[in-house]
Amino acid sequence: MEPWVVWLLLAALLGVAELLTLTLALGLLAVAALAAGLTGVLGLPLAVQAAVFAVGAIAGIAVVRPLAIRHIRQPPPLRSGTAALVGREAFTLTEVTRRGGRARIGGEEWTARPYDPDLVIPAGATADVLAIEGATALLYPISSGTDEEPS
Repeated sequence: MEPWVVWLLLAALLGVAELLTLTLALGLLAVAALAAGLTGVLGLPLAVQAAVFAVGAIAGIAVVRPLAIRHIRQPPPLRSGTAALVGREAFTLTEVTRRGGRARIGGEEWTARPYDPDLVIPAGATADVLAIEGATALLYPISSGTDEEPS
């Protein structure tokens, strides 16, 4: 069997093992084996193929893996300002129509409009904040009846 075929088989086995373990190391070794197999396809000697595998494996494990792990472990970006209000619950203080209305979101009073301009959200209803446009919250009703205002 040709050496390049062995490299490609090794790359496939390492790739499958990476999918099963999710270590980020075996996948990088699979890439190095693939590179060695491609150098074998080009007709370069086995010593060059082994050197390409060694360099690729060392570069992957020593450089790429730490960068990838650092990137994966970063905390999600914090939403602040009006972006932090999207997805929260609002309590309508007045009837909310396409012309306007008032709602309480997180203890603050906001001007509000329904997200769907054809909707009318009655006073005292609970709604989701779907977007913020300027200083106006765009709401979609959760319930159509009146609820008690949260304290």
